Amino acid sequence: MNAFPRTIATSLRNTFQQPSAPSRWACSSCRRALNASRGQQKTQFGGAQRRTASSSAQKKAQDAHGARMEKMHEFYRYKNRTTMYYTLSVILGTVAFSYGSVPMYKMICQTTGWGGQPVRAPGHGGSDDPNFDPATRLVPVTDAKRIRVTFNASVSDILPWKFTPQQREVRVLPGETALAFYTATNTSDKDIIGVATYSVTPAQTAPYFSKIQCFCFEEQRLNAGETVDMPVFFYLDPDLLNDMNMRGVETVTLSYTFFKARYDDHGNFQTTVDE
Repeated sequence: MNAFPRTIATSLRNTFQQPSAPSRWACSSCRRALNASRGQQKTQFGGAQRRTASSSAQKKAQDAHGARMEKMHEFYRYKNRTTMYYTLSVILGTVAFSYGSVPMYKMICQTTGWGGQPVRAPGHGGSDDPNFDPATRLVPVTDAKRIRVTFNASVSDILPWKFTPQQREVRVLPGETALAFYTATNTSDKDIIGVATYSVTPAQTAPYFSKIQCFCFEEQRLNAGETVDMPVFFYLDPDLLNDMNMRGVETVTLSYTFFKARYDDHGNFQTTVDE
C-alpha cells in the first residue's frame, strides 16, 4: 500500500527535474501544465527576439531617412547659394552697364558716326601718321556746292527749359568751319542741371560732320531764370565729296535735345528722376 504513493512522487519528481524528457509516468494533468509552461516560455523568448529585430530595423530605416534628408538639404542650400550669386552678378552688371553706357555710346558714336552722331574732330579724316596736322583738312573746297545746314532744338517733357537755335540755317563748303549758337533759358524757380544729346540727318552725313567744340554730353547748370548762349563749332569733312552715298545730299540737319540730369539742387547724384 505504501509503494503506490512513492511511485507517484518519484514520477512527478522526474518530470520536473528533466523537462526535456518528460516521464511517461506523469499524469495527464501535470503534462498539460508542463507543456503550457514551456510554450509560454518559448512565446516570451520569441517575442523578445522579434521586438529586438524590429527595433533594429526601425533604427536603420530612420538613419537612412536622415541621411537622405541631409543630402537633400545640402543640395538645396547649394542651389540657393548659386541662385543668389547669379542674381547679385546680374544686379551689379546692370548697375555697371547703366553707368558706363553713356560714355561708351558717346565714344563709339563719335568715332564711327553710327546712329547719326557727328564725328568729333580732330580724330576723323586724319591719318595714322603721328605728325599729321588735322588743320590741313580745314581747307574749303571752293569749287564744291555749298551745303545747307539747318538746326533743330527740343527739351525733355520734365525739363522746364526753353531751348532754341539762334539761327535757322547756315550754308557751308566742305572743309569750311562754321559757328552756330543755341540759347537755353531756365524758366523754373530752381537751379537745374541738364545734359544734351545730338544727332545728324541724313544718317550717311554723320561720319563727315565733325565738331570742333560743342556743349553736348556735358552738364549744363542753369540757375533759376538764367539764360545762356551755347556755341557749336563744326565743319563738313571734304571726304564727303568722294562718297557715292553723299551725292544728292544738299541739306543736313543738326538736332539737339536737352534732358534733365539726375542730380538734386546741390549737384548730388540721385538714383531717380523727378517726375
